[in-house]
Amino acid sequence: MSKKTVQLIVNSGNDDLVGIKGNQPKLLSYARTLTQKLLPTAINTQLEQTRGRVVQRTVRVYDQLCGIDPSWDKAQSLIAVERRGTRDGQDFHTFSYYLSSLKASAINFAHAIRGHRDIENGLHWVKDVVFGEDIAPIRTYNAATNWSIMRTFVINLLRAKGYRSLTKALRFLCHDLEQLFSLLTMN
Repeated sequence: MSKKTVQLIVNSGNDDLVGIKGNQPKLLSYARTLTQKLLPTAINTQLEQTRGRVVQRTVRVYDQLCGIDPSWDKAQSLIAVERRGTRDGQDFHTFSYYLSSLKASAINFAHAIRGHRDIENGLHWVKDVVFGEDIAPIRTYNAATNWSIMRTFVINLLRAKGYRSLTKALRFLCHDLEQLFSLLTMN
């Protein structure tokens, strides 16, 4: 699988749920074509209303993956997620596609995908936006990996100490060495 591919472990086994991204144009084209030709084997629709936002998510599962590239031969399901609604008064309509080594219900895939999005928003977004991970000048694999681990450690440490806003926590702690070192002792 591509290093750029987003992977989510669905359960404690070796089952994968992989997001199909734009950097995989053939696979993305295959997913779009398949979902237009076949009827889904399972469908789940959920409506969510939060903070001035209304989203309807429809998850469709396809398990007849004829003609898929042999490098994806472990795939058992293609999942299409349609999101439509309004955000800040603006209408939106998006499609996302996933492959999985599992055969599961649409509701199970919906929960797994939402769980991944929570991880993406709760950790990776913070690492990129608050800590500037994507623009960091460190590019060698070991150094970039070590710094990513350190960023995750700091995020978990700040959250364990009760900071909800990591930006505010960093501003508060950046010039107070005593407070900064107090983070390392859990009381």
